[in-house]
Amino acid sequence: MDTPRNGTPTRFDGHVVPGREPLLHKISELQREIGQLREAVVSHAVVDQAIGVVVTRGRVRPDQGFEVLREVSQRTNVKLRQIAELILDWALDERLPDEIRAALDEALATARSA
Repeated sequence: MDTPRNGTPTRFDGHVVPGREPLLHKISELQREIGQLREAVVSHAVVDQAIGVVVTRGRVRPDQGFEVLREVSQRTNVKLRQIAELILDWALDERLPDEIRAALDEALATARSA
């Protein structure tokens, strides 16, 4: 039996003592939320970096960079983060799938004409 400092048992024969389950459930929920927030931070950084690539390579204004990524994502039905990752890879190795490249060219043309 586990006994915390206050002497109240928290487990008995491997079973949680009633009253502790809501706390354990909340801890589990918070751990999931932390994981999701960490993923969001990484995702945001990838998208921001891809916007920088689009701005410099596509010669568009910074405020247009995100719109270009969003438009490519919508035209190709590929998630925005995946598009951002492909754009970052493209910056390094000059390779981009044909469908993504065509959508990027169209989105850049639209952004430049605006």
